[in-house]
Amino acid sequence: MKASVVDLRYKMKEVLRALRRRETVEILYHGKTAGIIHPVEKKTKKNNLKGHPFFGMHRRLGDAPADVKKAMDGLRGGRYRDL
Repeated sequence: MKASVVDLRYKMKEVLRALRRRETVEILYHGKTAGIIHPVEKKTKKNNLKGHPFFGMHRRLGDAPADVKKAMDGLRGGRYRDL
């Protein structure tokens, strides 16, 4: 899509729609290219579950319900931990 500076001012909604459609927007000033706006690339984030503190917690605690509360308090930290 090509858009002038005036289009950016008065038709910004259309420019944003073009970016949502993954189009590159070329900005024109006096008929010449002044800049290009590219849509943001979405980064895929893979979750590493084995590195999460809750993964395998039941094995570390011996399946004791009372120990789970202690473990959770240890993971969360107390109210005054930062003091």
